[in-house]
Amino acid sequence: MAPRKNPVKCRNPDLIRGVGKYSRSKMYHKRGLWAIKAKNGGVLPRHDPKPKAAAPAEKPPKFYPADDVKKPLLNKRKPKPTKLRASITPGTVLILLAGRFMGKRVVFLKQLASGLLLVTGPFKVNGVPLRRVNQAYVIATSTKVDISGVNVEKFDDKYFAKEAEKKKKKTEGEFFEAEKDDKKKLPEDKKEDQKAVDATLLKCIEAVPDLKAYLAARFSLKSGMKPHELVF
Repeated sequence: MAPRKNPVKCRNPDLIRGVGKYSRSKMYHKRGLWAIKAKNGGVLPRHDPKPKAAAPAEKPPKFYPADDVKKPLLNKRKPKPTKLRASITPGTVLILLAGRFMGKRVVFLKQLASGLLLVTGPFKVNGVPLRRVNQAYVIATSTKVDISGVNVEKFDDKYFAKEAEKKKKKTEGEFFEAEKDDKKKLPEDKKEDQKAVDATLLKCIEAVPDLKAYLAARFSLKSGMKPHELVF
């Protein structure tokens, strides 16, 4: 084996493994530490520690987890306001196609921020209260009601939000006992709001002949009627 061209020289070569040729005091003088200490007033200079480098990013695990780890999906879509159909304008009479009041005729009041439609029967005419419906489940008719005097500024999506209920643990006796008062009572302030809207709207409806009876009647298809040929 050829010798190295530039062999590495050590100041304190090992006589045997772990035992150096020169002692500790000898190396103190050999390295010139005494001169550095004398130059700094008998104290060896201390340097400020170097700032620690940023912690390296965590390496991905070598193996895949046994169970699927669900990661939330990023929704990059910006919400767009729901476009109202051209046939639906404030005061238009709509026919409900789904839900509890299917087939009832209602009066459209305004579109809410969520895109839902605010409608009412009125309640005294056909029993439909103030409620929100999706425009996909209504048919717009050519009949219109003048609602310029109806104030609907206070009605928004928060008005119809349900209050969160605290669940309580029931005892065995309460669980099997039949509860009679299951129906929730409507708050008095909402009852007053319904009466205020109906009072103004009924005056406009009664001014048009046969309009009240038209709203009270339920829409239905009879034999021989073709939906695609109907004009609402």
